[in-house]
Amino acid sequence: MIANLQILMFLAFYLVIFGLSLWALVDLATRPSRAFVDGGKRTKQFWGLILGPAAAIAFMAIPAPLGLGFLSFLALGSAVASIVYLVDVRPAIAPYSRKKGPRGPSSRGGW
Repeated sequence: MIANLQILMFLAFYLVIFGLSLWALVDLATRPSRAFVDGGKRTKQFWGLILGPAAAIAFMAIPAPLGLGFLSFLALGSAVASIVYLVDVRPAIAPYSRKKGPRGPSSRGGW
């Protein structure tokens, strides 16, 4: 019984890492390239080269019934890369990737 619980927790751990990596990769794809430069972070291409393989490794680390079950020791690196993107980069580029209002970017608002 405890062995089954451990297997389920192990599976849930790797599924969470894969979901986190996928979330970071999808968020990266929806952001404009200019937002990274304006936010003072590395380029979108740099983060794509980090998060793309991280998501692939996280998928390969999922245990055998659902995934491939190897490279599991690298899954922690995938989690770190995704967390750094979501916690540090995403908030820094968010103000620069919002859509402008109906009056365009030159509109400052106010009186």
